[in-house]
Amino acid sequence: MPATDNPSEPISERALSKLKWRCRRGLLENDLFIARFFTRHEASLTRGQAQALETLMDLSDNDLLDLLLARKEPEPGWAGAEVVELLQLMRSDGAQSLSS
Repeated sequence: MPATDNPSEPISERALSKLKWRCRRGLLENDLFIARFFTRHEASLTRGQAQALETLMDLSDNDLLDLLLARKEPEPGWAGAEVVELLQLMRSDGAQSLSS
């Protein structure tokens, strides 16, 4: 996803479709977290959140799962504020799903 001047702008339908395809993972657990996130937030997904999700998708499946399960925290060298905020949102969505 290209850099944007306005990270709070909603992403287009086409960009959303490409992002959802990009987010397909090899581990079912990751797919479940990602699917829950999209179910709750795809209608309001911003460019900044989409870019943060792209950053997370660059990780290996095991590293991503460790972050989603809060086994480890993102490193400041590659994870900016948007990534940390998105990760917290994804963790929250996953925890809510587990308690429902």
